[in-house]
Amino acid sequence: MVSDLAAPEIKQLLVDGLDRMQLDVNEDQVSALAAYVELLGKWNKVINLTAVRDPQQMISRHILDSLSVYPYIDGDTLIDVGAGAGLPGIPLAILKPHLNVMLIDKVAKKTRFIQQAAVELELDNVTALHSRVEAVENQADMVIARAFAAPDKLAGLGKHLLPAGGKLLAMVGHLPDQHVLQGISGFSLIKTAKLTIPDETAERNIVILQRDPS
Repeated sequence: MVSDLAAPEIKQLLVDGLDRMQLDVNEDQVSALAAYVELLGKWNKVINLTAVRDPQQMISRHILDSLSVYPYIDGDTLIDVGAGAGLPGIPLAILKPHLNVMLIDKVAKKTRFIQQAAVELELDNVTALHSRVEAVENQADMVIARAFAAPDKLAGLGKHLLPAGGKLLAMVGHLPDQHVLQGISGFSLIKTAKLTIPDETAERNIVILQRDPS
């Protein structure tokens, strides 16, 4: 059953969750995240952006899940591969206004939503690109993907998006075998870490790879 939450309730749930994650955010950022949740819910009634319909679940499964990687984002530019409805790129762009984020998806309706969300939320640091990953010519300090592909497949698809020394961040459920991760061609394994999301019990991890010199 989908709950009907008012804007103040959405904001309070966000504040509570962000506090539990020890993320320091200001009032404007909370308002932007809440507006994004409302916009996602509104568009989701017309086009299928996400299977999650309940705003409360959107907060934990989408917003807080996306922001669980916040401590690992340390570059100036980020490419979000298979961004879908803008996750994790848009929440990260809201909390890191100096981070330039390009969100890529091969489904046109999803990139249209991302473009509209960027306009309505006044996110000057967000760009949407309707394209297959293989056709993208841009590069960034970091590439991230959330439940898009296994780390080894993602590395193969996204290697050209990174310069030597650039980092690939794969948000995954079950953590692949270390031997597999250490054997990915063209990359070195930097670290793996468990991601903790308030009110979510499913296993979540991040794999961080660094592109080797050519």
